[in-house]
Formats: sequence, C-alpha cells, structure tokens
Amino acid sequence: MVKQKLTVIPNNKPAGNRRPSFNSKITRKTRLIILLSLILLVVIGIVFWFSPIGKISQITFKGNTFTAKTDLLNVSGLAKGNAFFGISATTIEKRLLTISSIQDAEVIKHFPGQIDVTIKEYPVVAYELQDSGELTAILQSGALVRADTRGVAVEKPVLTGWSDFEAQKVQLCKVLGTIPNELSSDISEISPSPTPSFPDRIKIYTRSRFEVITSVSLLADKVEYLNQVIETQPPGVITMLEADAYTPFNPEDVADQEVAP
Repeated sequence: MVKQKLTVIPNNKPAGNRRPSFNSKITRKTRLIILLSLILLVVIGIVFWFSPIGKISQITFKGNTFTAKTDLLNVSGLAKGNAFFGISATTIEKRLLTISSIQDAEVIKHFPGQIDVTIKEYPVVAYELQDSGELTAILQSGALVRADTRGVAVEKPVLTGWSDFEAQKVQLCKVLGTIPNELSSDISEISPSPTPSFPDRIKIYTRSRFEVITSVSLLADKVEYLNQVIETQPPGVITMLEADAYTPFNPEDVADQEVAP
C-alpha cells in the first residue's frame, strides 16, 4: 500500500494586510449615521423644550362648580409656561381625582400649548347648617362645599346633629347619591339615632309629616316601601329595620302638627 504525502501550502500573507470586507464598511457607516441622528434629535429636543412652542400657553377648566380653579391648578401641577410634554394627561387626571369633590376628570392636550380639562363633580345630596348659620352643601363623596350660588335644591334633605358621627354621615351621603330623586324628594331632615343593635340607625322627617326610623345600611333597600306608605296612608311613624311597620299618629298629634307654625 502506497502512502500519499499531503503537501500544505503556507499562507504567507500577514493577517494585518487583509482588506476589510464590504459588510464591515456598511456597519461602520450605519453606526455613524445613527450616532449623528441621535445627536441631532437631542439638540432639537433641547431647543424645543426651551422654546415658546414647547410651553403651556392656555389652560381651560370646565364643569367645576364647587372646586376653585386655584385648587385645580395647585393639585394638577399645571401652570402657564411649564413644559407642554413635562407631564402626561393621565398623571394630571390621577392628581385631580385626589380632590374629594371630583368624581371624574378628563384631560386633553392640543399641540401647541393648549390643555383642556373637563371636571365631573359629585352631585349634591344634602345640606348642613353650620354653627355660623351658613348652609353648606354636601356632595355624594361626603365633601362639604359652598352652597351653589344659583340656589339651594329644595328637594334635598338637611342633615342635623352629625358632628359626632362623621363616618356615618359620609356613608349616608354615598347612599343618598344612589337613590333616585323621585324617591328621596319628600325627605326633609335626617338625624342620627344610634342604638347598640343598630349603630347606624337614623331618624327621617318628611315633608308629608311622617317620622321614619331606619338605618343607613337599609335605607336604599327600604325607600320604595317608604314611598308606598306615604302615598297611601295618613301621617304616622314608619319603622324600616329588620321588619317594616307603620303606626298612624293619634288624631290629637295630627291636629297639633297642622296648627304648629
């Protein structure tokens, strides 16, 4: 068997003399273009940030009956001259929702420079007479606000005696906000009347001269029964707790109510 001898041809060209490939030239050129583009974008961004076109020039608020514009500006962080893109619309909305009188907020940005804010406040559900004699409106959230300058809603009840029951009052306001106006318009006054069995027990006085005993937690479910009795029975005491009951006033009591101023 004849062995064949393999001849290895040496590569005498030094590695440093190899020519760069076409692809490596393209890569270096692309990197240079990207770098120059980024530098240009940064320069444009800096110029835009400090130029008048990048500033807030107009801020409008709509729907804020009870919330002062100064409070809206302070909480939202908005101000003329601030950077237009310095704060997102979502962040502004979240900040405004921390105000107890605001139920919802929508922020729309119009480039260049204009920001429109639409506010939805909680509705008025009751009024409360302060020690100073001033009538204050109470919103569904429990927030106390100045009474609407356009007039007091006469169909809303007045809350009395709640200074020591703030938590229950807030819960009551939330419940009142869920009751349709046609079912609550006869309620004139609501006072706390707690017992060990019913710590959220309340007394309600109606414009049709009924006295109602119920609780904050049961009011929404019992209010239809209340209106059924009012529409079909003479004035009396309506109890709406674990069981419902109705007791008419004595004729003498009814006469006293009619004579009283």
